[in-house]
Amino acid sequence: MPTVEYKGKKWEVDEDGFLAGGLDEWCPEWVEYVKEQEGIKELTADHWKCIHFLQDYYRKHGIAPMVRVFSKATGFKLKKIYELFPSGPGKGACKMAGLPKPTGCV
Repeated sequence: MPTVEYKGKKWEVDEDGFLAGGLDEWCPEWVEYVKEQEGIKELTADHWKCIHFLQDYYRKHGIAPMVRVFSKATGFKLKKIYELFPSGPGKGACKMAGLPKPTGCV
């Protein structure tokens, strides 16, 4: 598996750049790494609300939520989620949260 390195940390990633070890390997440095890859200048409380929701949902259900569940739970319309995570709820938000790549869920 490929690896990425950022600020002294190394992670194994899948072919799409998602953490191979999932939430077990997630850390704040991972968020900073993905933030730079996504072109996000600064993380806001809204970003963290989404990240924490995704992690909690995944821990409870073992999958990423469907977009409508994500939107309803956070109170953010899809347009807002794309403003926060330019590559979208699956590729951007789930990757930043340390979830595996969603299979058509988000």
